[in-house]
Amino acid sequence: MSYPFNPGDDLIFQLESGFGLLRLLAVEGEGAETVWHLLAYDDFFPDVEAAEAALAARPLPVRKPHMALTNRAFERTPVARLGNRPVTDDELVAYQAWLGSDRPVSDRSALLMLGVR
Repeated sequence: MSYPFNPGDDLIFQLESGFGLLRLLAVEGEGAETVWHLLAYDDFFPDVEAAEAALAARPLPVRKPHMALTNRAFERTPVARLGNRPVTDDELVAYQAWLGSDRPVSDRSALLMLGVR
């Protein structure tokens, strides 16, 4: 399955208690071999409008600076695109550290990795 997401996309997901935000840092590979690199913000919001306002107003605290997910794990992460902003060098620090490591990739959804589902 192909997704219309690109690096720099702000992604929103819904829980019973509100909405959370992820940021797409990078995408590697193609098809089933795709690896999705995400940053997770710490805050939750009562609605989509509050999440969009928070992104526009200030830097948000980061819960997890980098998660590498298989394509299957990303498919199990229900997200919608809010918008796109350039990825900053600061946001890429943890991703670059991952590039210099043994490159672990999770087959668990982002929500499971965050312990919020």
